[in-house]
Amino acid sequence: MKRNQDIRVLIVDDDYLAGEMIVEVLREGGFNIVGRVSDGSQAIEMVTQYAGTPSQPDVVLMDIEMPNMDGIEATRLIQERCPMPVVMLTAYETPDLVTLAGEVGAGAYLVKPPNPREVERTIIIAMARFDDMLKLRNLNDELQTRNEELQEALAQIKTLRGLLPICANCKKIRDDDGYWQDVAVYIRDHSEAEFSHGLCPDCAAKLYPEFYKNGEPQD
Repeated sequence: MKRNQDIRVLIVDDDYLAGEMIVEVLREGGFNIVGRVSDGSQAIEMVTQYAGTPSQPDVVLMDIEMPNMDGIEATRLIQERCPMPVVMLTAYETPDLVTLAGEVGAGAYLVKPPNPREVERTIIIAMARFDDMLKLRNLNDELQTRNEELQEALAQIKTLRGLLPICANCKKIRDDDGYWQDVAVYIRDHSEAEFSHGLCPDCAAKLYPEFYKNGEPQD
């Protein structure tokens, strides 16, 4: 687990005084503040700009009500473009808000003004949930890949099953549409088998009797 001083935090809040209060709380908790912006579009720009660099935030503290782009939409876009833990900041806690924040990918929320202990606990929760989400997403991707491979393999396998209506005389097989097909044609169309034609000894003796005596080939 990272120490607080190793956790890089981006603050997104359009209220200057509220932002200053959050900065002080984070500093008191020993967190590393890597940036501070005032709306959702700026948050997306900064997250995208620093993605994959040493300055990439480990967690975003995101206010909800902001001009240009609110925190809900910004969180949704961040999770689409550069997924990372997000903690929602709100002045009022409501069940609908908590549900909506979770639906767009926020891992936790804080009611302003937070205290240092609440901030530390909430950031840890959000980061842990994000790690669990990534593991689950990777597992789902792996299962999806294996399922596609299995479906592809099954699609290449043709197996004859069930009761086949076959003529007692000519040995033709009736297909599902009611047509009678030569057994070789039917098996070819309903399996992976291929035929190599030849003559069995009995048929060879009937067709070419001059070469056979008592059913045995003659030199």
